[in-house]
Amino acid sequence: MIEVNTKAYGKIDIDERQIITFPSGIPGFESLKKFALLDAAQQPFYWLQSLDVQEIAFVMISPLLFKPNYNVQLSEQELEELNLSEFPNEEALLFAIVTIPENQAKMTANLQGPVIINKHTKTGRQFIHSDVQWKTKHYILDELASVRNEAC
Repeated sequence: MIEVNTKAYGKIDIDERQIITFPSGIPGFESLKKFALLDAAQQPFYWLQSLDVQEIAFVMISPLLFKPNYNVQLSEQELEELNLSEFPNEEALLFAIVTIPENQAKMTANLQGPVIINKHTKTGRQFIHSDVQWKTKHYILDELASVRNEAC
């Protein structure tokens, strides 16, 4: 176990298996390479907490929860960077970074910049999606409501 200072929970102990390396950092935070993937107090969210700067943490969610048709096509080079033979697959986790404004009902997910993590190698990368249908702001609650309406 490792003690980590977090933005959301203060000092906590984490398992070393929760540490994810982003060799290229995250766009805008390229110098930060080590993060911890934490379950958030509120499911279905996760925290991606920087291990270098306590104040830097990202709220994340699986985009498939509110956008079941969401897909990411990775190039051979991108697959290689994550040491994946194909995507999606069982070794990969897919997330979208969430922005939570003061009015939480207007929280959005960035589907243009998905975060993919190889569970086996514990490496991750944020990609820029080339498909123009995926924007930086998808309203999560609106999307969830539309998925529920389609299911009825």
